[in-house]
Amino acid sequence: MAVDVEALYRRYAPMVLRRCRRLLQNEEKAVDAMQDVFVQLLRRGHTLDERAPSSLLYTMATNICLNILRAERKRPRTRSDEILMTIAGRDDSESRVLDRHLLERLFAREQPSTRTIAVMHFVDGLTYQEVAREVGLSVSGVRKRLRTLKARVKEIADA
Repeated sequence: MAVDVEALYRRYAPMVLRRCRRLLQNEEKAVDAMQDVFVQLLRRGHTLDERAPSSLLYTMATNICLNILRAERKRPRTRSDEILMTIAGRDDSESRVLDRHLLERLFAREQPSTRTIAVMHFVDGLTYQEVAREVGLSVSGVRKRLRTLKARVKEIADA
C-alpha cells in the first residue's frame, strides 16, 4: 500500500522543518532539506510502513541534514582550497603535467609528510583528526601544515 504523502506533508511538514532549521541553522537550506524529505518519501513511499510516520520523518530529516552538513564540510572554503581540490580532481594528461609542475613547486620547501597530509585531507576527504591519527601528529600540527600549504598555493596563484 502506498503512503499518502500529501496528508503526511500537511500534518508533519512543520515538525520536519523545525528539525531541519535546528540542525542546519539556515532557513533556505532547511526548507530545501524539508522538501528533500518528502521527495524521498514519494520515491520510497510504496515500501514504507505508515504506522509511525512522525518517527520516520524525524529520522529522515535528521539524516538528510547531517548529509548536507557533511557535504558542506568537504567543500572548499577558500580560493586555495578550491585550487587544491581542482588539482586533485583533474584527469586529462596535459592538465596533470601542468599540475605536477605546480605541485613540485608547491612541495619543494615542505616536509615529505606534508604531501601525504594534503592527499589524505583534500583527496581522500579525511578530517584533521583522522589525518593526525594516521600520520602521528597533533590536530594542530596537521592544521598548521595545511594552513602553510594553502598560503603557498595563494602565493603561487597570485604570482
